[in-house]
Amino acid sequence: MKSITDQPSDSRLIKSWWRRQRINALRVSAVLGLPLLVVSQPVIAVGSIGYAVLDTLGILLVLTGVIGRFWCISYIGGRKSELVFQDGPYSICRHPLYLFSTVASLGLGLMLGSLVMSLVVGMVVFVILSRTAAHEELFLRAKFGPDYDEYSARVPRIIPNLSGWRSAPEIVTKVKEMRVNFQDALVFISFIPLSRLIVWARETFDLGLFPLI
Repeated sequence: MKSITDQPSDSRLIKSWWRRQRINALRVSAVLGLPLLVVSQPVIAVGSIGYAVLDTLGILLVLTGVIGRFWCISYIGGRKSELVFQDGPYSICRHPLYLFSTVASLGLGLMLGSLVMSLVVGMVVFVILSRTAAHEELFLRAKFGPDYDEYSARVPRIIPNLSGWRSAPEIVTKVKEMRVNFQDALVFISFIPLSRLIVWARETFDLGLFPLI
């Protein structure tokens, strides 16, 4: 009998296909949503204390998302298709990488001074990643059977249950996976200069056509 690591790489191919679909969906959403971000105008005045507070919270959410993703990768190290991993962040939700990606996306709207925009951006990202997670789980259930059924019955998909936390005393990290995650992290870090560019465009060309709270 072949071990999991000896089996054909169908699951990796499927995972790669869904990864591309997720990225494409996020790209389309970004193209459609960017004009809305540019022409909206926050009710809170740029330069005010309230705007500064939202901006700071937004930056903190982006950094939390980036650090959280590295935390997750340090645990799982690309072994998602090899076993039902249940330690660390994977003990409180089944897809913590998607959780922290959503957290980072919430930061973009806040850096633009809008609670509504933050919720809209965060919800769009959450819905796309939730559907991606659901499709991934079809193959994880087929591959791991009752083990994954038990895990999914106990651990929520994306919204975490902190009471389920558990962790081994040691973890094994793969440098290659960290390097790939670093490339993803740059996308979220780019939210910070992007928000500055959008605010500059609004102020310079008077593009704030409608207010948002």
